[in-house]
Parts: sequence; C-alpha cells; structure tokens
Amino acid sequence: MEKKSFWQTQLTRRDFIVKGLAGLAGVGVGAYLLERYLKRSPTTLNLQEGAPKPELGQWSHEAYHYSVLGNNVQCHVCPNQCLLEEGKRSICRNKTNKNGKLYTLVYGNPAAVHVDPIEKKPLFHFLPGTKAFSVGTAGCNLRCLNCQNWEISQEYPERTTNMDLMPDSVVKNAADSGSKSIAYTYNEPIAFYEYMYETSKLARDAGIKNVMVTNGYILEEAHRDLAKYTDAASINLKSFSEDTYGKLNSGHLQPVLDTLKRMKEMDKWFEVINLVVPTWTDDMGMIKDMSQWLYKNIGPDYPLHFTRFFPMYKVTHLNETPLSVLEQARKTALDEGLHFVYIGNVPGTDYENTYCPKCSKLIVERKGYVVTQQYIVSSACKFCGEKIAGVWEA
Repeated sequence: MEKKSFWQTQLTRRDFIVKGLAGLAGVGVGAYLLERYLKRSPTTLNLQEGAPKPELGQWSHEAYHYSVLGNNVQCHVCPNQCLLEEGKRSICRNKTNKNGKLYTLVYGNPAAVHVDPIEKKPLFHFLPGTKAFSVGTAGCNLRCLNCQNWEISQEYPERTTNMDLMPDSVVKNAADSGSKSIAYTYNEPIAFYEYMYETSKLARDAGIKNVMVTNGYILEEAHRDLAKYTDAASINLKSFSEDTYGKLNSGHLQPVLDTLKRMKEMDKWFEVINLVVPTWTDDMGMIKDMSQWLYKNIGPDYPLHFTRFFPMYKVTHLNETPLSVLEQARKTALDEGLHFVYIGNVPGTDYENTYCPKCSKLIVERKGYVVTQQYIVSSACKFCGEKIAGVWEA
C-alpha cells in the first residue's frame, strides 16, 4: 500500500484550496501541494478501547451491495462478507447495521488528502508525469502486520482526524489542482467503496481518470459495478501463498488472483505490486511461481513492481529488504518472461526505468517520482516501433 501523506487537521470544503509548488525530496522538481489554510477544531472524542458506538451523521451513507437477513445485514463488497447485528461494526471498521440497514461512516470525510505524482502510486505506464489528486479514509478490509499506514487504515473513523470533502468537492479540487486523475489510496479504497463509487462517477463526467491503489480484495459483482467508472489500478499482490496471506495479511490469495484476471478481462490498465518482506515473501521459489502465474494468466506486459520493505507496525523486528534480494526477484520475473519489472523504494538505481522489450533501448527514464526522459510516440517505442503496453496519453 502506498505511504500516506496527510494533515492532522480538520478541513472544510470552503477552506480547501490548492496553492503553489513544493519540492519533491531529492529531485528538485515541484509538485502541487494543498496548503494548510485550515480551520482547526478541538478533539472531543475520548473513546475507550474497542469499537466506538456508531452514530449516523453527515458522513453516513447507505451502503451498496448488501443483503438483509432478518434483523441482520450482510455486506457483499469484499470476501469478508461481514454479517452484522444491530449496532455492530464491520471488519473494515467503518460500516454498521443501523435499524436493519447497512451504512458506511466514511462518506466524504477523508483522513488523508494530497496531490501526488502518478508514479508514487506506483503506476509507471499510466499517464506518466501527471498528477493524481489522492484521497483516503479510515479503515481496511485486511489486517497486514506490516501495514505502513496503520494510523488510519487500522483505525475507526471516529478516531482519525478527518476532512469535510464530499464527492463533488473532490472532483472540483482535482480539476483546480491540474490533476489528470483521482487516486483512491493511503488506506484500502474498497473500505470506502461508496465514496469512491460516487466520486468516480462525477470524475468521469468531468473528464478526470480514476485510479485505485488497492489490495484487490473485492467480490466480482461489486468490482464490475465499480469498474464502469474506474480507469486503472495498482494492485498489491501480497504474496503467492495462501498460508502467508492468512498469517501476514488476514486474507486469502484466490480472491486477489480473481481480481487480476477480471481486470484483464475488462480491459482495465493495472500494475502489480509485490512487497518483498524478509522471512515472509522473499522466497525465490514463491516469486518464481508468482511470475509464472502472472505470465500465464495475464500475460507479460502488465508491469510488476518489487518494493523494498521497511520495518514498521507489528514487524519492526525485521530488517529492511536487501537490494540483492530485490535484484534476484527482478531477475527471476524477467527470466519467466515478464517484460516490465521494476524495483521500488530504492532510490538511485536504473530499476525504475522502462526499457523496450524488443530493442532494449531506454524509453522512459525516471528519477524518483519524476520522468526525466520519454521516448514513446503514439504508444510505441520511438526507436523500433514496438507497441508498449500502457496508457500513455489522456
């Protein structure tokens, strides 16, 4: 999951403005940031441990894709399919049963808002060099021990500092910032499905693309419904082991594989991210099996990003991923026939550049999150004419 960048303050729509350029660390290139002309309000929550009592308010919205079973309701957005009694809370912490209806509590109250380079998502083959207006809320449908945004993704929305930003305001601010896309990110966007869905509809009408930064843990009907309005995704394939998914992430592997195949079937652009966690997902046999599955089931042209792990949350006792392990993983994937394999979270290497799979020439050079050179013309290599998979123009 992409690392968040958010403000610990409350934001009203009126106060929400875009201002100036701010330097990207280490590269000396500006990116639009949102200035903190924000109205602070005192924290009034004094919650005990455990789930707070859910209250419906201005950020509540009836949920989509659920069924009523007597006095209970069952969510059908993700494979958890939470069955909730009156007043109970979902695994993602932000849905509740109120009077026999399922409500989301994170509709229009993001805990994280920023304007990012699209390369940060990471998406390397989707509108390179453009900006993505990025939003995230509290909550997640997985419980990853290595979560890097655990302050919001593993929290209840009552316990995060949120902003007032309804779908129409997200789209307006995205347009004002010059962003070509809206990215639903920082926490798991499937956990704020309704907010993402309605924002995506408005963004589509405004000519702005929609991007999910997701774990891919979603059921088919909900996914197909949402995909009518989304354009691209970076999908975190946590590992290629059911056992590891259960122990490290509290989920299952197969639903994510189903999502990947469905994305290809629906002709949606996506890139696969695999965080290489020492002692958990750094097994080269597993990586070889994963690369073979990707080649066979989605083909060689969807990029695969191996990213370096840094100790955090509940696995701070582990070491960061050695570069040599990442290099070995990349070589393994290339040997299995994948055309575009990148290494992330390791600045100063050539592993974030794109090379033509036919003539091997450098066709996109990146320094950090900045594209410094690009030799792709009409979606093809400028040097040999080879078609390069991706979405290169808006």
